[in-house]
Amino acid sequence: MAKRGQLTPTVQEAAKRLLGREITQVELRLMPYVQYCVLNSETIHPAKISSEEMHFTREWVSHGYLENISGPVKCGRYFWDVMSELLWLSYADHENQPE
Repeated sequence: MAKRGQLTPTVQEAAKRLLGREITQVELRLMPYVQYCVLNSETIHPAKISSEEMHFTREWVSHGYLENISGPVKCGRYFWDVMSELLWLSYADHENQPE
């Protein structure tokens, strides 16, 4: 069985469908922190994430998925739904996890 937060073929298929591309394990593991920041009107603290994760937050800003990462971070409904779907598949949907 796959571990929680693992980038499985099911997660990759959903990423391709929702974002038009595959994602990395780093992106997937960054999403819970970003959701936490959005929910709590917090800033994405550079000291709490790696330079690779910061690259992805900037990429998400350039695509319009996130805004204001230097202050209380905000995201649109579409990207919220994308993160929720990918996190559901990788962390919570135990029926679709590979053995």
